[in-house]
Amino acid sequence: MTHHVDVHVGKRVRHRRWLIGMTQQQLAQQVGIKFQQIQKYETGANRISASRLWDIAEALDVPVSFFFEGLEEAEKETSSKKSVPADLMGDKEALDLVRSYYAIPENQRRRLFELARVLSDVA
Repeated sequence: MTHHVDVHVGKRVRHRRWLIGMTQQQLAQQVGIKFQQIQKYETGANRISASRLWDIAEALDVPVSFFFEGLEEAEKETSSKKSVPADLMGDKEALDLVRSYYAIPENQRRRLFELARVLSDVA
């Protein structure tokens, strides 16, 4: 049985890897393991040791704390009745949308964000 923290950390690894356009194979090579192990980490099937998490953080250019960000909010959302899919960052379409969003110039991005907020309040 997977632990919810391992699943969250794995999702954050996948999220960061996809945001920077890195494949599982590339990450595995930088960390010195096989890509199948990255797959297991990303699903939460295998726990990531502290030293391995450190290596992954360096390869993805983030602090180790990045992998735990949003953990409390994720736990609250799990218990609430929001209609957001549980594995939003595992959805390729959602990640493509996020990448595209951050490719938009900042001033336009803010306006788009406000539009999305208004539209979601109406729905």
